Amino acid sequence: MAEETEKKYITNEELKKHNKSGDLWIAIQGKVYNVSDWIKTHPGGDTVILNLVGQDVTDAFIAFHPGTAWHHLDNLFTGYHIRDFQVSEVSRDYRRMAAEFRKLGLFENKGHVTLYTLAFVAAMFVGVLYGVLACTSVFAHQIAAALLGLLWIQSAYIGHDSGHYVIMSNKSYNRFAQLLSGNCLTGISIAWWKWTHNAHHLACNSLDYDPDLQHIPVFAVSTKFFNSLTSRFYDRKLTFDPVARFLISYQHFTYYPVMCFGRINLFIQTFLLLFSKREVPDRALNFAGILVFWTWFPLLVSCLPNWPERFLFVFTSFTVTALQHIQFTLNHFAADVYVGPPTGSDWFEKQAAGTIDISCRSYMDWFFGGLQFQLEHHLFPRLPRCHLRKVSPVVQELCKKHNLPYRSMSWFEANVLTINTLKTAAYQARDAANPVVKNLVWEALNTHG
Repeated sequence: MAEETEKKYITNEELKKHNKSGDLWIAIQGKVYNVSDWIKTHPGGDTVILNLVGQDVTDAFIAFHPGTAWHHLDNLFTGYHIRDFQVSEVSRDYRRMAAEFRKLGLFENKGHVTLYTLAFVAAMFVGVLYGVLACTSVFAHQIAAALLGLLWIQSAYIGHDSGHYVIMSNKSYNRFAQLLSGNCLTGISIAWWKWTHNAHHLACNSLDYDPDLQHIPVFAVSTKFFNSLTSRFYDRKLTFDPVARFLISYQHFTYYPVMCFGRINLFIQTFLLLFSKREVPDRALNFAGILVFWTWFPLLVSCLPNWPERFLFVFTSFTVTALQHIQFTLNHFAADVYVGPPTGSDWFEKQAAGTIDISCRSYMDWFFGGLQFQLEHHLFPRLPRCHLRKVSPVVQELCKKHNLPYRSMSWFEANVLTINTLKTAAYQARDAANPVVKNLVWEALNTHG
């Protein structure tokens, strides 16, 4: 009883006031922590903390951190507790589920997926080199290009997994796997990926906080983008101007062609970050890895006999990789969206609303990299992909218990739903009632109304 009287309390309303630079507080399981200085060295970056300061973040903390992270909280404790601390039934069940998975050792038992995938990537790389350097036929070169595209897909899964949890024997090897699979083999900075991907997980399908939905002027999954939202991630206005209106009006036709060149945008985003003034972890190593890619890839392409074959090789490899870009968009484009910052009190609900699973046979798990179980991955991003299929029925039951959506559909059905979502927004973008100034190009190309 004496301990209770010695505790210092604040309310959730008072906690909300600590959300400015130099005064950043969060609550975890009713205890309040000051992360004003910690944010500068937070391994997951500052964005994920800034989006949740001033509120309870227990579920997000459980999702992203191993058990050892709890010990680091003691140094950040303010001495305050939340007086009106409450936990919803959904959160209680989610936390029980996470604790049960931990007891079963699912987070630590990673299987041999990484070993198999690395061996597969190495074999494909040898096949690509053989196809380009030892063969002379156009057909063989196209097979090599397709293999390269498949290699990029599988290598991206390695980078993705290593960014969420330690896939190797220690953190140093894990970082090497990240740089090798991301920067060196795919030309995409692991620093850029972690920066955007963590924000995506935290603010799943928030139109102004989730960078994975912010594709103006090319795509808009919601008419809310027509109000020229401000991206809180990129800190700039997503202007819905006449150019955006024109492109979005036909986005259901341009969707697949754009996906074929999606890698170009990823290359650009990588260089924009690495040359920016932002604090980038391991900037020099990221630059070195990118330099490795832009050395071996152009050299490989230059070994082809003529420019038409070189263009065709690059185009084919990019087109095969488009399958992965399509997969990522299928998981979210047609799901529920919202405007505003993420909240820590409805973690499970927001993840369920913003994700779509792709149903497939178990022998196709290698192709999807486990990400066909998108809701399961979003709820437990540290869970190795070899366990996602096992926990799927448990997640489904919890969604059913709390009357939450659990969307699982075939690859074909998900494509149809995504195209319909884009088509709906496209038709509304053509509506002359939308308050966007028209130009002569728009008038000439859209006289049909």
